[in-house]
Amino acid sequence: MKLNREDKPQKKKKKRKRKDKALLLGWGLDNKDEHVRVTTGPNFKLFGGSKDTHDQMTEKAIKFNEELDKRGKRLEDCSENEVLDIADKAKMLE
Repeated sequence: MKLNREDKPQKKKKKRKRKDKALLLGWGLDNKDEHVRVTTGPNFKLFGGSKDTHDQMTEKAIKFNEELDKRGKRLEDCSENEVLDIADKAKMLE
């Protein structure tokens, strides 16, 4: 046990296990109406874009999560190839 300057015992700090977290990030750059659009959901955060672009990003992110659920997986547990396959099925790669 270590002692601090006042000779009082210091408690050992517990090490927290680091949880892996993965996130889909969408950034729309075609906004002309100056409206701030932000949408968050499980595994995704979407920022900006015109109304149409933002709606498309939201729809694709939801489809991505639905496909993850069908596979019984978490985004953190997917390989790069699985993520690309799911993104393709959600039409994110068009």
